[in-house]
Amino acid sequence: MAETPNCPLCSMENTYFDGTVFVCPDCGHEWTNEGNSEETDDTPRDSNGTELIDGDAVTVIKDLKVRGSSMVIKRGTKVKSIRLTENPEEVDCKIDGSSIVLKTCFLKKG
Repeated sequence: MAETPNCPLCSMENTYFDGTVFVCPDCGHEWTNEGNSEETDDTPRDSNGTELIDGDAVTVIKDLKVRGSSMVIKRGTKVKSIRLTENPEEVDCKIDGSSIVLKTCFLKKG
């Protein structure tokens, strides 16, 4: 059985094929597998599609549990001076003195 692709919008793995299109239940995006040979956009973008650059301030849009720690990053937490990584789906930042990598799909610019 062929593996379903990650969502091209939010990059989450929880996707399925409903018979005609691929569906991402996390963000609601629907797409066909045709035209995947198009050039992909490697620009880091937040959950609303706004382009992110080094030094931007962002807000966390969902409570996030930090792996390997009992720390929880609460929804609404403001993060200043993000740093872009080689992966356009992740940014590096400091929260409460800890260096943490966050997925851009859980961030909102501003």
